[in-house]
Amino acid sequence: MQALDPTKSETATGRVVSAPEQGLPPHSESRKSLGIAACTAIVVGNMVGSGFYLSPAAIAPYGNLAILTWIVMGAGAICLGLTFARLARLAPATGGPYAYTRLAYGDFPGFLIAWGYWISIWASLPVIAVALAGAVVDLFPMLRGRGMVVALTLGAIWVVVFVNLRGVGAAGLMSQVTTYAKLVPFGAVAVVGLLYVDTSHFSEFNPSGLPILQAGAALAPLTMFAFLGLESATVPAGDVRDPERTIPRSTVLGITIAATLYVFGTIVVMGVLPRQELVHSIAPFSDAARVMWGRAGAISIAIAVILSSIGALNGWTLLMGQVPMAAARDGLFPPLFGSLSTRNVPAIGIVVSAVLATLLVLVQAAGSGGFSAFYTLVVGLSTMAAVIPYAFCALAGSLVSARVSGGARIPRVTAVELVAFVFAMFTLYGCGAEPVLYGLVLLLLGIPVFVWQRRRAITMA
Repeated sequence: MQALDPTKSETATGRVVSAPEQGLPPHSESRKSLGIAACTAIVVGNMVGSGFYLSPAAIAPYGNLAILTWIVMGAGAICLGLTFARLARLAPATGGPYAYTRLAYGDFPGFLIAWGYWISIWASLPVIAVALAGAVVDLFPMLRGRGMVVALTLGAIWVVVFVNLRGVGAAGLMSQVTTYAKLVPFGAVAVVGLLYVDTSHFSEFNPSGLPILQAGAALAPLTMFAFLGLESATVPAGDVRDPERTIPRSTVLGITIAATLYVFGTIVVMGVLPRQELVHSIAPFSDAARVMWGRAGAISIAIAVILSSIGALNGWTLLMGQVPMAAARDGLFPPLFGSLSTRNVPAIGIVVSAVLATLLVLVQAAGSGGFSAFYTLVVGLSTMAAVIPYAFCALAGSLVSARVSGGARIPRVTAVELVAFVFAMFTLYGCGAEPVLYGLVLLLLGIPVFVWQRRRAITMA
């Protein structure tokens, strides 16, 4: 077997070519702008978003089991993070889960992962942007109204798109500012808030009435949604300085920071607000801060939610251009997604993805009774579509190692990788039948695109 250089890509006809041969500019070391602080900020910024600060209300019916689930899911996420860290050391290729899946399993599985992962990213943007708009409306009630919420949602998406079009460095700086700024108030709730906890709120382990396994499965997607983005530092690998060391360190550090925040933040919110009140809360962290510190505390948390949403929007916008760009360079996506602007940014991919996210917002806004159901389904689809790449990548390490070494070294599958795979499968099971069914249909709709690209590559060969 021929050893594969991760800095090169393989065309649909099987020939390994470098970026310059494809007419695409390589990422020189001098142009790489993301260090460990920026990569860690991207990981934390992508994870600590609406899935976190809305989660205490969703998981409140499950009592203490919810806290245990956070810990278990955090351990599983760290195992996945260690798996991605190993893959990043073996082959720091732009594209993250897509790049590793293609290296391990081939072009077609790689394409399906890129297709589904890309859709999950732009489909998540409305979810995050709507949460941001809601926080703004809470701060400024005079903006309340369906039309204004839609305008705020679209405005947030396109302002962040504009920042990303200015370059990866600007996006990385924005991630650092928004991430580290929002950690202050959320960290205050998670740490100082422990002094306000009422231990009587933790008298029931599983008040839901469901069997432990069934309750745990129901909690899995609710908590996993907050961990989506754990692989973020691996996606823009071509723009990372010293990626073999920076990506693994920032990935594990980012997951650890987020998991710690999740566990202690949830303990505080559940310990401050009675369960009956928490279940119906639309802003659990703000409500808890109001109980502890009054109106000023609630305002500070609302501002943190806005910063959190901006950071998550920024990180996912960065990734939604990088994933199709990597696939386009390998001949699996249309070539226009692989073209770079004068600022070395996959501008077309970002803009096309943002347009699709905009259409999704407008479709939701035009709906009436089915709006909430459609919104919930999009969240489920995003989680399901993101977990499938995790399952593929969990066991890809030995295959990627064999590929990059030319078959000279085929290590065993480790216990960490097995735990990561079980973690991903259990989360997929917890997503439920409907999101999994629609997600499968969504993936299969990509087959015509793959066939068209493959036929085009053979014709041009």
